[in-house]
Amino acid sequence: MFTISKKLFTIIPGILIFAGAGFMTIANLKSEVEVQSSQTIDLPAHVKKGTVSVEEAIAARRSERSFKDKSLTLQHISQLLWSAQGITSSEGRRAAPSAGALYPLDLYLVAGNVDGLDPGVYKYIPRDHQLVRTQTGDKRSELTNAALRQQWVDDAPAIIIFSAVYERTTGKYGQRGVKYVHMEVGYAGQNLFLQAEALGLGTVVVGAFNDNEVRKVLSLNKNENPLTVMPVGFER
Repeated sequence: MFTISKKLFTIIPGILIFAGAGFMTIANLKSEVEVQSSQTIDLPAHVKKGTVSVEEAIAARRSERSFKDKSLTLQHISQLLWSAQGITSSEGRRAAPSAGALYPLDLYLVAGNVDGLDPGVYKYIPRDHQLVRTQTGDKRSELTNAALRQQWVDDAPAIIIFSAVYERTTGKYGQRGVKYVHMEVGYAGQNLFLQAEALGLGTVVVGAFNDNEVRKVLSLNKNENPLTVMPVGFER
């Protein structure tokens, strides 16, 4: 038996750990425990009602690649991360749908110019609505090089990267689970797009990057696969 943040995880001998509605491997649980041993930042509470309707956000949404040299706030970061993978029910359901409620996606934040947040790489922990710092220092230029030198990655005050552990889904659905993971990152990415628009921010999906270089910049585990890079900031 393991007790982590008041939730009970039961080992199914040698293979899986039951966690609420879904499953995670023992290796994944170990990774989450390890990352939480680093510096932890409590994010401000997210809000559930804004001033822009979903219809207005859909109509106004565009891909933005030009950002002002203006910092984001922790409240911006809180709302953006919650919109993509935040907890939205007492059962642990999240803001974007997931096949079997298995949640293969992880979010990483590369912060360069965020008020109240030191430059570095952070992992989002949906269960506690927290950030855990995994690396120190401004990694935007390194990430830009990994993204084939697309300058808007370096210009943005923050970048959100979606990674996936396919085994969380393929363990139940087999190879077809890979398709489900790719669907899921689209749902979550669109949530982030619309939330950015509602906050007066801009973002863009960057899909052209060297996977291994992004892994290196973020120090991802070998089973973590970067899928989407989304720089976020105020539109120029």
